[in-house]
Amino acid sequence: MTEELATHYRDIIAGLGEDPDREGLRDTPMRAAKAMQFLNQGYGQTLESLVNGAVFESQTDEMVLVKDIELYSMCEHHLLPFIGKCHIAYLPKGKVLGLSKFARIVDMYARRMQIQENLTRQIAEAVQEVTEARGVGVIVEAQHMCMMMRGVEKQNSCMKTSVMLGAFRNNLNTRQEFLTLVHG
Repeated sequence: MTEELATHYRDIIAGLGEDPDREGLRDTPMRAAKAMQFLNQGYGQTLESLVNGAVFESQTDEMVLVKDIELYSMCEHHLLPFIGKCHIAYLPKGKVLGLSKFARIVDMYARRMQIQENLTRQIAEAVQEVTEARGVGVIVEAQHMCMMMRGVEKQNSCMKTSVMLGAFRNNLNTRQEFLTLVHG
């Protein structure tokens, strides 16, 4: 698979008018193939294996928030990165999720060719599925290289998306507490 990807990268380099055999580019097709596999490693992961039983009984029923989880993803329209952060909150109902699992969930879905709107929903639904929480709120803020490096070339643009499930969707006070904690 890596060799096949490298061959395609070699063809792309040549198709752009460069010499893939020149010194600086000789190993680039293989490096690019390995990089693309790394950046899309989320396809080889499952929620079940990622969480690996790290859901624990707890009497906590107040909001739990994990802020500023870095994310790197690939825009499925241009194969250029978008880079940002994710904020996740949930209202536990008898069980809590191990802290590092939030970052792992974000990475699993971000490391796929993606659009930010879908990424935000996938993260929220995954947290809901594993915790069975009373509600989940997710906000993703990202800068998109497809908008910054090409097209309209707007360097200071930032896209924000949110998904609110359960009490975060149905209860204005819960939603407001989440938004205040994230931006306060």
